[in-house]
Amino acid sequence: MDHSDLAFAGAAAQARMLADGELSVPVLLEVYLERIERLDSELRAYRVVRYDSAREEAAIAQQRLDAGERLPLLGVPIAIKDDVDVAGEVTTYGSGGHGPAASSDAELVRRLRTAGAVIIGKTNTPELMMMPYTESLTFGATRNPWNPSRTPGGSSGGSAAAVAAGLAPAAFGSDGGGSIRIPSTWCGLFGLKPQRARISLEPHDDAWHGLSVNGPIARSVMDAALLLDATAGEGPGGGSAGGFVDAAAHEPRRLRIALSTRNPTPFPVRVGAAELAAVEQAGALLRDLGHDVILRDPEYPVSLYANYLPRYLRGISDDADALAHPERLEARTRGIARMGSFFSDRRMAALRAAEVGLSKRIQSIFDEVDVLVTPGTATGPSRIGAYQRRGAISTLLLVGQRVPFFQVWNLTGQPAAVVPWDFDGHAMPMSVQLVGRPYDEATLLSLSAQIEAARPWAHRRPPVS
Repeated sequence: MDHSDLAFAGAAAQARMLADGELSVPVLLEVYLERIERLDSELRAYRVVRYDSAREEAAIAQQRLDAGERLPLLGVPIAIKDDVDVAGEVTTYGSGGHGPAASSDAELVRRLRTAGAVIIGKTNTPELMMMPYTESLTFGATRNPWNPSRTPGGSSGGSAAAVAAGLAPAAFGSDGGGSIRIPSTWCGLFGLKPQRARISLEPHDDAWHGLSVNGPIARSVMDAALLLDATAGEGPGGGSAGGFVDAAAHEPRRLRIALSTRNPTPFPVRVGAAELAAVEQAGALLRDLGHDVILRDPEYPVSLYANYLPRYLRGISDDADALAHPERLEARTRGIARMGSFFSDRRMAALRAAEVGLSKRIQSIFDEVDVLVTPGTATGPSRIGAYQRRGAISTLLLVGQRVPFFQVWNLTGQPAAVVPWDFDGHAMPMSVQLVGRPYDEATLLSLSAQIEAARPWAHRRPPVS
């Protein structure tokens, strides 16, 4: 296998090759480091690459393999979004206002290390993870490997760009309103927002007042399942961790699936013809695969965004307050953080209490169906710099029109995944979103793998790769 094919082989295949002795960890790592050196000056997927530390970790991983040790990710390089602490590295949150290097790993990173992963670097994010594009005055613009004039999405844009361009076999992102699913969609990858609290956010527990989660961005469903098995814990109220690889390896039972293109937001949204067609095509495929498919819209209460938006804004305000140097924030970020500061702790508690009733109404569709299918994004990615001169409110309104189908599932907390589908009229990747019952990532992985087998996508490589 040549180095280019190896770079796109995916985490699961690489783990097998390493365990079987077909490949050494240092050789695999150097494949990625060479590609990063060659390609990332254009893409800016990484905020920092851990050249020396990753090489040390690779050497140790190889020694463990040589000694006969076997772990799920032993020797596999993994990229981490720059809102997760890695010991010895600065966590910038996409901002120049950050403090010193972290003294210890976040729980997510500890679990990855326990599974044997090599942490290759930290990926770029917009300031305070608040936008569906990845640009900041401090770290510049991350570009989409499919078209460098376009954003890869955000806020996990660096993670998605790295995996799409073959600069990492897989990566982790966070998702408080689509931040895994948006860049996965626009970079042609499988992205999973797990059940709330399925993967630890420690030391930043309850980020964005319950909206945010950590999750995998990968070239294949099996890669994502492998990462989820390695990092998942038992979520409050249901389901033991583990078994996700097994779920991805087996076809689902006959499912009842609803298709919906209804806009969940109170704002006007124009969904592209290609994105609408993708849902219709997905329905046809799912019928061919033996599932029962119906047209059915969830109930989206008017109060949905009156609950979501204050939590989102207050979460940004909290993140701004936690910075070592909040005075260094960009003007637009300060404006959004200021809006969030008006929502009190008492108001947050009331919104969290109201979430229970809202979720029950929204999730009532799952009394009838196992999975809901919606469009991924409403349209393709914006051009780099499209919002550079805009203020806080106009930016939020405009970017929200591109990505209306995601935030509702952060409020309910249940799992949702995006499956690569096709390309739009601008040759940019699209997806469909699959939403599962609470705590039922297993069904999403099984169904996504079945779709992947029928419509493979992992062989696609972008022009910048």
